[in-house]
Amino acid sequence: MRIELAVFDMAGTVVSDDGLVLRSFEEAATAVGVPAEGAERDAARRYVLDTMGQSKIAVFTHLFGGRAEEANAAFEKAYESLIDGGVRPIAGAAETFSSLRDAGVRIALTTGFSSATQHRILDALGWQDVADVVLAPGAGVRGRPSPDLVLTALMRAGVDDVRHVAVAGDTASDIATGLKAGAGVVAGVLTGAHDAQTLREAGATHVLDSVADLPPILLS
Repeated sequence: MRIELAVFDMAGTVVSDDGLVLRSFEEAATAVGVPAEGAERDAARRYVLDTMGQSKIAVFTHLFGGRAEEANAAFEKAYESLIDGGVRPIAGAAETFSSLRDAGVRIALTTGFSSATQHRILDALGWQDVADVVLAPGAGVRGRPSPDLVLTALMRAGVDDVRHVAVAGDTASDIATGLKAGAGVVAGVLTGAHDAQTLREAGATHVLDSVADLPPILLS
């Protein structure tokens, strides 16, 4: 099957943020009264690591219940304050986009952040025009590990068969999303949150050092 659309996660896959997610989580946890040290903070931090890639509001709803919106607002504020100078492209990401688009493959960028934060990251990188589709969880579009981000990207890109879609991400949640959607290629990359064993156990069709290794697989 010829790949017509490549759906990329952002942080950890095509964007390096030097741990800004965890630093911002600490701000969010403090904002809703989680003690700075102890079992409660450790358990919450572990859950955030395990669920990397999922919608942040869904993660905070699980952790903080009725205070999820407050936690999410604190998280987004902290992350956005650190974006400038704190995010940079993963080596080879820009070249991967260029190579795929030159071959006629459309590009989608997806995230577990809010749409506003996603666009702040794209602005900071100067990536306003690198993707055909840019998606975040929102009304009618559930975050990972649901298949919505991939399927919505497929519809917006005008691709007729999900087997012509490739998904790339650095977490088990990214892999689950691609598999649930039925993508033809579901690749895990080792530049982010989860290791090779975790990605293979999640069902990745390929495990790559980085997205720089993806074009030869998709264009072969």
